[in-house]
Formats: sequence, structure tokens, C-alpha cells
Amino acid sequence: MTTRHRRRALAGAVTAVVLALTTTIGGTPAPVAAANTLSMRGADVSSLQRSLDLGAKYYDAGGVARDPLDILRSAGVNYVRLRVWNNPASGYNNKSKVLVQARAAKAKGLKVLIDFHYSDTWADPGKQYKPAAWAGHSLNQLRNDVYAFTYDVCAALRGQGTLPDSVQIGNEINVGMLWNEGKVVNNDFAPLAGLLKQGYNAVKACGGGIQVMIHTANADSNANARWFYDGIRAQGVQWDMTALSYYCMWHGSLANLYNNIVDLRNRYGKPVVIVETAYPFTRDDADGQPNVIGDVTCDGISATWAGQAQQFDWVQNTARNAGAIGVFYWEPTWYAVPGNGWDPANINGTGNGWDNMAVFDWSGRVNPGVRWTP
Repeated sequence: MTTRHRRRALAGAVTAVVLALTTTIGGTPAPVAAANTLSMRGADVSSLQRSLDLGAKYYDAGGVARDPLDILRSAGVNYVRLRVWNNPASGYNNKSKVLVQARAAKAKGLKVLIDFHYSDTWADPGKQYKPAAWAGHSLNQLRNDVYAFTYDVCAALRGQGTLPDSVQIGNEINVGMLWNEGKVVNNDFAPLAGLLKQGYNAVKACGGGIQVMIHTANADSNANARWFYDGIRAQGVQWDMTALSYYCMWHGSLANLYNNIVDLRNRYGKPVVIVETAYPFTRDDADGQPNVIGDVTCDGISATWAGQAQQFDWVQNTARNAGAIGVFYWEPTWYAVPGNGWDPANINGTGNGWDNMAVFDWSGRVNPGVRWTP
């Protein structure tokens, strides 16, 4: 039995009763045939260009310096995810930098997922700040803004021969985006729906075959996920893929993830993709910026290189068996490079709270056990 098969067997053992992912032979868990193939094996490398510009080096498992995209491809990656901020103070993750990153990815034969935050900074369940240029705009103006910005970035990518393969309209929009105008209040999804429709229409006008995702961090709660996706569907919003974030320390058990994927896939008839997941390889901190994930671990798995690889394999195994079509590791290349801080408004003066979650250690060497598997 290969190491990969042993890890899958262990993943099945954790959730065997609930998920029926394994059979038992002589009392020993054994893997069964995968229910699905992960065709989207992704890495969000949004911080990579900044790291490279600062002189970061990346090394394969043998200690040989290589292009980080080549290292990731060798580990099974076939897709990259790139976030887009409107006008970040850092000058990174904006339209011009994303064009450069998309060219680099496509030149390596990788597919590209563009992740619109519709903000100048981080957008997530706790904050969805409007871009400064859109401050004070009415809901009607914001609808026009979403269409124009989405189409402009997509058309620029198309113009250089790097048409996106998929696009997210919004990032972790659990209760809406472009607050407060696009926030869901008192179960009123109409304002958000109008924004999402404009984003969808802009993407399809740019390229009819581009797959549009709507992304929430609702992997933890099927009730919340149903509330959200039922709400936008009732308003006539269209989307092609249902996207979720899953971090075990925040979003619960693998059994819960499995059940949620199955329900959402069946309920809406659309493929499900985990567009964010990650796990620590250490509890230590490389810089003065406290780690986002400190001492919390899951499933009895240690914060070590072996543990990081094991947890990622278990997430892939659970997603695959639940019928999802893809899993993306979030920011595997964002190791502790001085000057590549978390705050776009102070990128030089802040540290990296993700330095223990990357799949490259603090010297830039890749975790040899992390694999993206079909």
C-alpha cells in the first residue's frame, strides 16, 4: 500500500461511520474507489509576485531552486487562484499585477481562477469594505461599478490571451458584499442579488464559457449555506459553481464538510469546489506578526510537515468522496518573506500571519509530503 493510499485509508477511518468512505477487511479500514475526481487541483498564489519581487527563493524537496509554479505543478497543481483588489495601496493584487501573474500561470499550462474581492483590501465574512473610488455610490451606481470593473479586468485578461477559466464574483460573501448597500439585512437578498447579476453578466459578456463561482465560507453550517444560496436563487441569481472555504479549526469536522458538500451539490445541481483550505506545519512564528492560526489543530493531527500533508490529503479525500470537483490550498507560497506583510496599506511594515500555514518553510523549501491528487 502506498503512502498516499495509507493516508486515504486513515481519512476514511476518521469519518467511516458517518460517511461510509471505507470498507472493513479483517477489522482494518481499507480505501474504496473514489466517488469522484478532483479536476480542479488549485493553489491560491496571490502573494507570490510580491515575494518574488522581494527576492524570495523556492526550493523543491531535493533542495534545488526552481520556479515555484513548476514546484507546485510537480506536486499535482493544475489551477491557480488570483485575487483582485480594486486599488490597493500596496500596488499588488490589482489589475496590472494580476495580468502579469495570469501570463506566468498560463505559460506553465495552468488554468486560472480570478477572485474578485470588490474592495481595496481583504473581503471576508467579517468585512466587505467598498473600494475608496466607490464610496458614497448608490446601490444602482454600485451595480454599474461591479459590471464595469469585472468586465474591464476580464477583457484585459482576454486581450493578452489569458482568458480566465473561472471567476469568483465576491469573496466569502456569507452575508453579502459592498457593505452596507449590498449587505443582506432582514433576509432581504434583493440588493445583493442585483450586484451578483451584474457580475455574472459581465463575466459571460467577456467569455461565455467562463465558469462563474459564488463563494461563501459556509462549509461549517448547512443551515447557513442553504439560507444564503436559497436566498440568491429565489432572486433569480445565476451561478455555475458553488464555492466554499474550509479551515478545520473554524469550520468543523470532515463529516460535516462531507454532508454539506453532498447537500449543496444535490440541492442546487451545481459542482462544488473548496476554494480555500490550509493547515499549519508548525506552531512557531517566523516574524513579529502573530500567526492567524496558532495552537489550534484538528483531528488529532500534529502541526508538522507530516501533519500538514495528512490533513490536506484528508480534506481532498472527503471532498472527492462527497462529489466535489476541486480543492484549492490557500497561499501555499506565502512564506516568511520580509516586506510581504498582510496589510496592503502597510505591506512593508506588517508581517505575515500565514507563515506557518504555507507549504514552503521559512527558508523556502517545499513540504515534500503535500500532494494535490485527482
